[in-house]
Amino acid sequence: MNLQTPMIIVNFKTYLESTGQNSISLAKQAEKAAKETGACIVVAPQAVDLQKVSEAVEIPVFAQHIDPIKPGSSTGHVLADAVKEAGAVGTLINHSERQLRLIDIESTIALCREKGLTSCVCANNPSVSAAVAAMNPDITSMEPPELIGSGISVSKAKPEIIFDTVKLVHQINSKMTILCGAGISTAEDVSIALKLGSKGVLVASGIVKAKDPYSVLRSFGDATK
Repeated sequence: MNLQTPMIIVNFKTYLESTGQNSISLAKQAEKAAKETGACIVVAPQAVDLQKVSEAVEIPVFAQHIDPIKPGSSTGHVLADAVKEAGAVGTLINHSERQLRLIDIESTIALCREKGLTSCVCANNPSVSAAVAAMNPDITSMEPPELIGSGISVSKAKPEIIFDTVKLVHQINSKMTILCGAGISTAEDVSIALKLGSKGVLVASGIVKAKDPYSVLRSFGDATK
Protein backbone atom coordinates (compact mmCIF):
# COMPACT_ATOMS: atom_id res chain seq x y z
CA MET A 1 0.00 0.00 0.00
CA ASN A 2 1.40 3.37 -1.04
CA LEU A 3 1.77 5.90 1.77
CA GLN A 4 1.81 9.49 0.61
CA THR A 5 2.53 12.83 2.22
CA PRO A 6 1.13 14.97 3.68
CA MET A 7 0.00 12.25 6.05
CA ILE A 8 -2.41 12.17 8.98
CA ILE A 9 -1.98 9.28 11.41
CA VAL A 10 -4.85 8.84 13.86
CA ASN A 11 -3.76 6.95 16.97
CA PHE A 12 -6.85 5.31 18.50
CA LYS A 13 -4.99 4.67 21.78
CA THR A 14 -7.26 2.82 24.26
CA TYR A 15 -10.17 5.25 24.35
CA LEU A 16 -13.60 3.63 24.58
CA GLU A 17 -14.63 5.85 21.66
CA SER A 18 -12.21 3.86 19.49
CA THR A 19 -12.53 0.39 21.00
CA GLY A 20 -14.32 -2.61 19.51
CA GLN A 21 -17.18 -1.65 17.20
CA ASN A 22 -16.32 2.00 17.75
CA SER A 23 -12.94 1.37 16.13
CA ILE A 24 -14.63 0.29 12.92
CA SER A 25 -16.99 3.28 12.94
CA LEU A 26 -14.11 5.71 13.46
CA ALA A 27 -11.98 4.03 10.79
CA LYS A 28 -14.83 4.30 8.30
CA GLN A 29 -15.20 8.00 9.06
CA ALA A 30 -11.47 8.41 8.44
CA GLU A 31 -11.81 6.50 5.17
CA LYS A 32 -14.70 8.72 4.06
CA ALA A 33 -12.70 11.88 4.81
CA ALA A 34 -9.67 10.46 3.00
CA LYS A 35 -11.66 9.64 -0.13
CA GLU A 36 -13.39 13.03 -0.17
CA THR A 37 -10.26 15.12 0.34
CA GLY A 38 -7.62 12.93 -1.29
CA ALA A 39 -5.58 13.05 1.92
CA CYS A 40 -3.51 10.13 3.19
CA ILE A 41 -5.20 9.23 6.47
CA VAL A 42 -3.81 6.30 8.46
CA VAL A 43 -5.54 4.74 11.46
CA ALA A 44 -3.81 2.95 14.35
CA PRO A 45 -6.29 0.87 16.38
CA GLN A 46 -5.54 -1.37 19.32
CA ALA A 47 -3.98 -4.74 18.52
CA VAL A 48 -7.20 -6.63 19.26
CA ASP A 49 -9.06 -4.46 16.74
CA LEU A 50 -6.45 -4.54 13.98
CA GLN A 51 -7.89 -7.29 11.85
CA LYS A 52 -11.51 -6.17 11.88
CA VAL A 53 -10.51 -2.57 11.13
CA SER A 54 -8.21 -3.70 8.31
CA GLU A 55 -11.02 -5.74 6.80
CA ALA A 56 -13.52 -2.88 7.10
CA VAL A 57 -11.55 -0.12 5.34
CA GLU A 58 -9.17 0.40 2.44
CA ILE A 59 -7.06 3.15 4.00
CA PRO A 60 -3.70 2.23 5.61
CA VAL A 61 -3.81 0.67 9.08
CA PHE A 62 -0.90 0.78 11.53
CA ALA A 63 -0.32 -1.13 14.74
CA GLN A 64 0.23 0.98 17.83
CA HIS A 65 3.27 -1.06 18.85
CA ILE A 66 5.26 -4.18 18.09
CA ASP A 67 7.96 -5.83 20.15
CA PRO A 68 11.45 -6.62 18.82
CA ILE A 69 10.91 -10.36 19.08
CA LYS A 70 10.91 -13.41 16.83
CA PRO A 71 8.13 -16.01 16.81
CA GLY A 72 8.36 -18.25 19.86
CA SER A 73 7.97 -18.06 23.62
CA SER A 74 7.20 -14.37 24.27
CA THR A 75 3.91 -14.42 26.15
CA GLY A 76 2.10 -11.08 26.18
CA HIS A 77 4.26 -9.48 23.51
CA VAL A 78 3.14 -8.16 20.11
CA LEU A 79 4.61 -10.04 17.16
CA ALA A 80 5.34 -8.25 13.88
CA ASP A 81 4.17 -11.25 11.87
CA ALA A 82 0.84 -11.18 13.69
CA VAL A 83 0.07 -7.52 13.06
CA LYS A 84 1.05 -7.88 9.41
CA GLU A 85 -1.23 -10.89 8.97
CA ALA A 86 -3.99 -8.89 10.68
CA GLY A 87 -3.68 -6.30 7.91
CA ALA A 88 -1.34 -3.68 9.35
CA VAL A 89 1.03 -2.04 6.87
CA GLY A 90 3.09 -0.25 9.50
CA THR A 91 3.48 0.44 13.20
CA LEU A 92 4.14 3.19 15.69
CA ILE A 93 7.32 2.70 17.71
CA ASN A 94 8.39 4.33 20.99
CA HIS A 95 5.28 6.40 21.63
CA SER A 96 5.68 8.39 24.85
CA GLU A 97 3.09 6.06 26.42
CA ARG A 98 5.00 2.96 25.25
CA GLN A 99 8.66 3.91 25.33
CA LEU A 100 11.51 1.62 24.35
CA ARG A 101 15.25 1.58 24.92
CA LEU A 102 17.32 2.85 22.00
CA ILE A 103 18.64 -0.64 21.31
CA ASP A 104 15.06 -1.94 21.11
CA ILE A 105 14.00 0.93 18.84
CA GLU A 106 16.81 0.03 16.47
CA SER A 107 15.91 -3.67 16.59
CA THR A 108 12.24 -2.89 15.94
CA ILE A 109 13.08 -0.69 12.94
CA ALA A 110 15.20 -3.51 11.51
CA LEU A 111 12.36 -5.96 12.13
CA CYS A 112 9.92 -3.70 10.29
CA ARG A 113 12.31 -3.51 7.36
CA GLU A 114 12.59 -7.31 7.32
CA LYS A 115 8.82 -7.81 7.48
CA GLY A 116 7.88 -5.07 5.04
CA LEU A 117 6.19 -2.85 7.63
CA THR A 118 6.46 0.95 7.63
CA SER A 119 8.18 2.16 10.80
CA CYS A 120 7.04 5.40 12.47
CA VAL A 121 9.24 6.20 15.44
CA CYS A 122 8.07 8.77 17.98
CA ALA A 123 10.55 11.10 19.68
CA ASN A 124 10.08 13.74 22.36
CA ASN A 125 12.47 16.46 21.19
CA PRO A 126 14.67 17.48 18.23
CA SER A 127 17.85 15.80 19.48
CA VAL A 128 16.14 12.46 20.05
CA SER A 129 14.52 12.81 16.62
CA ALA A 130 18.00 13.25 15.15
CA ALA A 131 19.27 10.15 16.98
CA VAL A 132 16.29 8.21 15.63
CA ALA A 133 16.97 9.47 12.09
CA ALA A 134 20.39 7.83 12.22
CA MET A 135 18.58 4.48 12.59
CA ASN A 136 16.80 5.04 9.25
CA PRO A 137 13.14 4.43 10.06
CA ASP A 138 10.61 5.35 7.40
CA ILE A 139 9.00 8.10 9.49
CA THR A 140 9.83 9.97 12.66
CA SER A 141 7.20 11.88 14.62
CA MET A 142 8.22 14.51 17.16
CA GLU A 143 5.80 14.89 20.09
CA PRO A 144 6.57 16.91 23.24
CA PRO A 145 4.96 14.70 25.90
CA GLU A 146 3.81 17.63 28.02
CA LEU A 147 1.46 18.72 25.21
CA ILE A 148 -0.03 15.31 24.40
CA GLY A 149 -3.77 15.37 25.05
CA SER A 150 -3.57 18.97 26.22
CA GLY A 151 -5.50 20.58 23.37
CA ILE A 152 -2.56 23.00 23.07
CA SER A 153 -0.93 22.19 19.75
CA VAL A 154 2.81 21.88 19.31
CA SER A 155 2.53 23.85 16.07
CA LYS A 156 1.25 26.89 17.97
CA ALA A 157 2.85 26.50 21.40
CA LYS A 158 6.32 25.40 20.28
CA PRO A 159 6.72 26.00 16.55
CA GLU A 160 10.47 26.30 16.93
CA ILE A 161 10.63 22.64 17.99
CA ILE A 162 9.14 21.54 14.67
CA PHE A 163 11.51 23.78 12.71
CA ASP A 164 14.54 22.57 14.72
CA THR A 165 13.52 18.93 14.32
CA VAL A 166 13.20 19.23 10.55
CA LYS A 167 16.59 20.95 10.34
CA LEU A 168 18.44 18.43 12.55
CA VAL A 169 16.83 15.34 11.07
CA HIS A 170 17.45 16.38 7.49
CA GLN A 171 21.11 17.00 8.26
CA ILE A 172 21.32 13.29 9.01
CA ASN A 173 18.74 11.89 6.61
CA SER A 174 17.49 14.27 3.95
CA LYS A 175 14.82 11.82 2.77
CA MET A 176 13.26 11.20 6.19
CA THR A 177 9.52 11.81 6.47
CA ILE A 178 8.94 13.98 9.53
CA LEU A 179 5.61 14.28 11.31
CA CYS A 180 4.69 16.15 14.46
CA GLY A 181 2.07 15.65 17.12
CA ALA A 182 0.80 16.62 20.57
CA GLY A 183 -2.27 18.76 21.06
CA ILE A 184 -3.17 18.86 17.36
CA SER A 185 -6.91 19.55 17.28
CA THR A 186 -7.74 21.99 14.46
CA ALA A 187 -7.16 22.34 10.74
CA GLU A 188 -5.11 25.44 11.49
CA ASP A 189 -2.78 23.34 13.65
CA VAL A 190 -2.24 21.04 10.68
CA SER A 191 -1.63 23.93 8.25
CA ILE A 192 0.94 25.53 10.55
CA ALA A 193 2.75 22.22 11.03
CA LEU A 194 3.04 21.78 7.26
CA LYS A 195 4.32 25.32 6.80
CA LEU A 196 7.01 24.64 9.40
CA GLY A 197 8.30 21.71 7.36
CA SER A 198 6.43 18.76 8.80
CA LYS A 199 5.01 16.28 6.28
CA GLY A 200 1.94 15.60 8.38
CA VAL A 201 0.65 15.02 11.89
CA LEU A 202 0.12 12.28 14.45
CA VAL A 203 -3.14 12.94 16.27
CA ALA A 204 -5.24 11.10 18.85
CA SER A 205 -7.73 12.75 21.20
CA GLY A 206 -8.27 15.69 18.83
CA ILE A 207 -10.05 13.20 16.57
CA VAL A 208 -11.08 10.32 18.80
CA LYS A 209 -12.64 12.46 21.54
CA ALA A 210 -14.21 15.02 19.18
CA LYS A 211 -18.01 15.40 19.19
CA ASP A 212 -17.97 14.97 15.41
CA PRO A 213 -14.79 13.09 14.40
CA TYR A 214 -15.70 13.03 10.72
CA SER A 215 -15.96 16.84 10.50
CA VAL A 216 -12.56 17.23 12.16
CA LEU A 217 -11.05 14.56 9.90
CA ARG A 218 -12.52 16.27 6.86
CA SER A 219 -11.08 19.64 7.91
CA PHE A 220 -7.68 18.04 8.54
CA GLY A 221 -7.77 16.46 5.10
CA ASP A 222 -8.66 19.76 3.49
CA ALA A 223 -5.76 21.41 5.35
CA THR A 224 -3.26 19.13 3.64
CA LYS A 225 -4.13 20.41 0.15
